[in-house]
Amino acid sequence: MRWALVKVSLAVTTMVVVAFAVPLGLVIKEMARDRAFSNAEREAAAVAPALSITTDRDQLERVVASAGSEAEMAVHIPAADGASAVDIGRQRAAADDIATVRRLGRASTTEVSGGSTLLQPVALSSGKIAVVEVYVPESEVSNGVATAWAVLAAVGAALVVGSVAVADRLGVRMVQPAQRLVEGAHELGEGKLGARVPEEGPTELRLAAVAFNSMADQVVQLLANERELAADLSHRLRTPLTVLRLNAASLGDGPAADQTRAAVAQLEREVDTIIRTAREAKPQTAAAGPGAGCDAAEVVRERMSFWSALAEDEARKWRVAGADRPVRIPVSRADLAAAVDALLGNVFRHTPEGTAFAVDLHNGEDAVIVLVSDAGPGITDPEAAMARGRGSGSDGSTGLGLDIVRQLAESTGGDVRIGSSVLGGTEVRIWIQLDGRERAPLRRGHRGSVRRRRSGRLVAAFNRSRSLP
Repeated sequence: MRWALVKVSLAVTTMVVVAFAVPLGLVIKEMARDRAFSNAEREAAAVAPALSITTDRDQLERVVASAGSEAEMAVHIPAADGASAVDIGRQRAAADDIATVRRLGRASTTEVSGGSTLLQPVALSSGKIAVVEVYVPESEVSNGVATAWAVLAAVGAALVVGSVAVADRLGVRMVQPAQRLVEGAHELGEGKLGARVPEEGPTELRLAAVAFNSMADQVVQLLANERELAADLSHRLRTPLTVLRLNAASLGDGPAADQTRAAVAQLEREVDTIIRTAREAKPQTAAAGPGAGCDAAEVVRERMSFWSALAEDEARKWRVAGADRPVRIPVSRADLAAAVDALLGNVFRHTPEGTAFAVDLHNGEDAVIVLVSDAGPGITDPEAAMARGRGSGSDGSTGLGLDIVRQLAESTGGDVRIGSSVLGGTEVRIWIQLDGRERAPLRRGHRGSVRRRRSGRLVAAFNRSRSLP
């Protein structure tokens, strides 16, 4: 494209320069010729008054000398009344040409060696016609023409070079954004998801760059969502795996029991590997749309019904509070169930058998709190536990269960906090915001926590009901 613009500009400018320079050069040449013969006519006119008065040779020689040099002018007087013909100066024109001018009585120009001559007829007092011959050399006819043509050629060349330079700059301005767009497309095709194109250049290319960047962002978003979906689905397998592991632990001794426990452990490791691999990119969790949501109390009762059988097998005391009446939240049923399962699975996985736990649900004016607490050893590093994809490292945990919970809360504008429970172990508080308008002013704290001024009445009322029966 760049060279095409240069070639088009070169062709168009050259044609324009030729169209104007050639006629102008011919006009300059003609003007120089007219100037030279006009000067010759003035010199001939200076001699005419003297010829009309006298034909004396001496007087005419003085007049010729004063009007022009003898080398440039000649006077031809015909014979009359017994007087012989008089020729003053050097004759260059042919005698036939002089006789023709004398007979016709009008000026004429003739070509001679080295230039041209102007033959001007002048009437004498005797009635005869004298001819004044003025020599115009070729150098005078072309005087200044070469210089003018050189100036025209220089101006034309400058116009051509300037137009080519401007076309080249315009071509660069158009080609470089296009090249960057091509490079960005190649990089994105090679898997470099961070490739973006500067929004520069002409309007069309800027719009193309905007569309490309939007497409790249969408591709990154889709890939992140796919990874997140794979990770979430894999993490949900941990709930039945936890039950399977605990059941396998109660099989007793024997080769079959050991093989079952080894197989369950291997399966857990494979699931953890899938989760870590799938969650390489930061997930993007969207909040439920208008009209979507679920009854949090119903979901909590359902999941506690599932986990209660396993709790009885391990002699764990448990309690549910606040789930006796509907509590509507802007979260899908599957997402809330996955979050509750992740927290309860952590309780069964990371606390000894017989450890008590509780799930409390409290409904406020602008938020709903889901609190999962236990009487276990607690979490020594809450920030590391909340870090995406990081576990403690000592128990094989991926740390992604808490991340699922955090995403659920932040999708509504809420957050997740980890602290010490009144039971003596870990307390995970999920703050689900009911009013989505408060999502914008969130201020990030450490490792995904969100610092927000809480309703004192909601927290105080919630704390009053946190004890096991």
